[in-house]
Amino acid sequence: MKKMGDAGRTVRLGVIGLGGRGLGQMQTVMEMPDVRIAAVCDVHADRTERARQTVREKLGYVPDGVQDYRELNARDDIEAVIVMTSWTTHALVAVDAMRAGKRVAMEVGGAASVEECWQLVHASETTGQPCMMLENCCYGLEEMTLLNMVKQGLFGELVHCAGGYMHDLRAEIGMGDTNRHYRQLNFLCRNGDLYPTHELGPIAKYLNLNRGNRMLSLVSMASKAAGLNAWLREHRPDHPLAGARINQGDIVNTIIKCANGETILLTHDCTLPRPYSRGGRIQGTRGIWMEDNRSIYLERLSPTDPSAWTHTWESDKAYMEKYKHPLWQAYEEFGLRGGHGGMDYLVLRAFVESVQEKKNPPIDVYDTAAWMAITCLSEQSVAMGGMPVPVPDFTNGAWIHRGPPDHGTYSLD
Repeated sequence: MKKMGDAGRTVRLGVIGLGGRGLGQMQTVMEMPDVRIAAVCDVHADRTERARQTVREKLGYVPDGVQDYRELNARDDIEAVIVMTSWTTHALVAVDAMRAGKRVAMEVGGAASVEECWQLVHASETTGQPCMMLENCCYGLEEMTLLNMVKQGLFGELVHCAGGYMHDLRAEIGMGDTNRHYRQLNFLCRNGDLYPTHELGPIAKYLNLNRGNRMLSLVSMASKAAGLNAWLREHRPDHPLAGARINQGDIVNTIIKCANGETILLTHDCTLPRPYSRGGRIQGTRGIWMEDNRSIYLERLSPTDPSAWTHTWESDKAYMEKYKHPLWQAYEEFGLRGGHGGMDYLVLRAFVESVQEKKNPPIDVYDTAAWMAITCLSEQSVAMGGMPVPVPDFTNGAWIHRGPPDHGTYSLD
């Protein structure tokens, strides 16, 4: 196994989409000595130029800059592309890249339609080019520690998992027309779980989704939309948006049923005042873990008063240290880098090394399609008053016998 930090052959990358997230992820990739950024692309010329000069100042060379993603994808000197564009365009760009013979890593976000997800799958299958969702939360310290605990059986047989994207984004969304952020139009026009993969990605790995298990159906319900309207009336009272219709409900809850009987609860909560949380919960026949109170109870391990038949929560701190994933142990020795506590670097490194070794990435196109589809399926269920909606099987039945994609350093299985 290659030691963390050891450089492989140089990978020539293209980066498409250079807003705040795209520029930040490009800077993370720039820390890898075996990556060369050959070209950058954004529809906004100032973003493209800013990225080119960032590379020049840090690395001493200037990548080419274009405004049409098709021009970048067509280049013969680029073997892989990182797509950081808006939710409603990144699949389109990724499909074009695969058809141009490029391996693709794609930023997170929900799909506009199930057809969009099938296009990703078909493009990958027909071209042989992998497509990896850059779901950084799969590589978080907490999530990987819990994955290790799940695989070691500490929770027993899993029955239920929960998570959410609970993040006060009123200012970012409310100023989207001035800060060029695509969230605003999505919140104005859509109503469903717009951002499901931060919580679903790790849960999918806990439950072996697409590898011996899969999502069967879901139901979603949305609350009224009041939080963003109130923020706009207070902070932008003279702007037309202050009286605009907001479709996106403040709280959207989605319940998913899995083939092996487990349930998953996802919560989207971005337009009310609150501290950040991903609301994690894992519950099985041996115990339970809860994120928001940082607590755990494990049968036969946690304190119990047998005479009173009571169970006592304990802090998860000792467990988080004892069961720290081996990848994170190596990472801490190597030195954390990149954003979001270091998980951005790990997910990008997983992609780069899959390119170097010509292997399938640890999050493959079937994972990518299934996780993205939750958004448009949730919209359908909300529109029908919470009616159940089937979740497509993007593996076409192969989930029954598919094994893990890779047992390498960055494996999530």
